[in-house]
Amino acid sequence: MEIEFDMPNFLRVHKSGRVDRLGGTETVPPSPSGDPATGVASKDMVLDPAANITARLYLPDGDAAAEPGPGKKFPVVVFFHGGAFFIESTASPIYHRYAASLAAAVPAVVVSVEYRLAPEHPLPAAYDDAFAALKAVVAACRPDADGAEPSWLAAHGDASRLCLVGDSAGANMAHNTAIRLRKEPIDGYGDRVSGVALLHPYFWGTQRMGCEPLYFPFDMDRVWDVACGGRFGRDHPYINPAASPEEWRQLGCGRVLVTTAERCWFVERARAYAEGIKACGWEGEIELYETKGEDHTYFLFKPDGENAAKELAVVADFVSRS
Repeated sequence: MEIEFDMPNFLRVHKSGRVDRLGGTETVPPSPSGDPATGVASKDMVLDPAANITARLYLPDGDAAAEPGPGKKFPVVVFFHGGAFFIESTASPIYHRYAASLAAAVPAVVVSVEYRLAPEHPLPAAYDDAFAALKAVVAACRPDADGAEPSWLAAHGDASRLCLVGDSAGANMAHNTAIRLRKEPIDGYGDRVSGVALLHPYFWGTQRMGCEPLYFPFDMDRVWDVACGGRFGRDHPYINPAASPEEWRQLGCGRVLVTTAERCWFVERARAYAEGIKACGWEGEIELYETKGEDHTYFLFKPDGENAAKELAVVADFVSRS
């Protein structure tokens, strides 16, 4: 069978249209009564029935999950998983574990969003789902919320302390969701979230930076072309914020955290993002955290390591200060 696109260990697209996902298909169930390791309860829910947006929710206290009440309100994290826009899900073991760990570390209500994957659903499908999810989460946090399953968010989520968080392609989604929020304010909420945390973000551009040609095991230009179905160039604001500073400065938040690693595929882009966001005219606080000697999103694959614990603490601290 003739192959149109091959991304080793990720995705293979055949000229017939058949798509083979080579990773990120394993799933684990939620833990409604609480995870033994973290005590975090989790459940799957429909965020927006009309748009078919689903999510996995995480609540720091299993007892509170059973009987939500008018007690302590937690910050809310809207989380977008990575996977190059092609693979993984909210139920993937690495993302289920990370979201639960983040919920416990902050503590916060974490909403891990399911979104449509490319190439069957090329961008901007994932961006549309991300923004629809944000609007649904804000609505569900209201005390008078109704819908499929509003209780955890209405009882325990404080939408005034909401952070967008994502890793790799999910970090790209968090950035673009905050950009869109300034263009399309949410009624009764506004045009800014408390913060945006970009974990090893996936950005790109036509010009190579630093040692980029040495890092990649596949053709990153082609990866973007397939993810967006050829609709957006490699310097489109979706993938290269620096190419459109007038739009970048409209980022809908007052605080940004960028994390990266010395051997991350996109380390040069992460550093440039942290340096360039101020130069573009954005008025806010920027933090850059870089881990030496580690690879792209290492914290997902080595979650028990010392470096992963340190990075989780940095992200948790960022969210807790929202």
